Amino acid sequence: MSRDKEQLKSLGHKTTYSQNYDPSVLEAFENQHPDNDYWVEFLCPEFTTLCPITGQPDFAEIQIRYIPDHLMVESKSLKLYLFSFRNHGDFHEDCVNIIMKDLIRLMDPRYIEVVGIFVPRGGIAIHPFANYGRKGTRYEEMAHHRMLNYRLGN
Repeated sequence: MSRDKEQLKSLGHKTTYSQNYDPSVLEAFENQHPDNDYWVEFLCPEFTTLCPITGQPDFAEIQIRYIPDHLMVESKSLKLYLFSFRNHGDFHEDCVNIIMKDLIRLMDPRYIEVVGIFVPRGGIAIHPFANYGRKGTRYEEMAHHRMLNYRLGN
């Protein structure tokens, strides 16, 4: 997709919020600098989902970092996508992995990582981390290294 407003469905149009998990709202546009390696980071401090057992709300900051290839995620569509988890019931670890896999399907990035910093419930904080590096490239090695050396804040 190009960056032209006419081809993006969410940007510049009335916002409609999905009440159910909906990866179809994600949109991508062409990376204007595919020859460069660079980081794109999204910090999403108002993520909400439901505990699949109790139905109680869970709150988190979702951190998404990626090195794009030819496509990039459009930020408003990402906001709408993350909002679609609001009434969705999944464990913290599942949410982080689902988000990462949906973004891989959308963009096919060189590298991506997703962290969930969930607000403690019952005295326990859960901070799942998932990452991916394109197979057969240095980004696969990078993903392996980042996984083995992961610590919150790195």
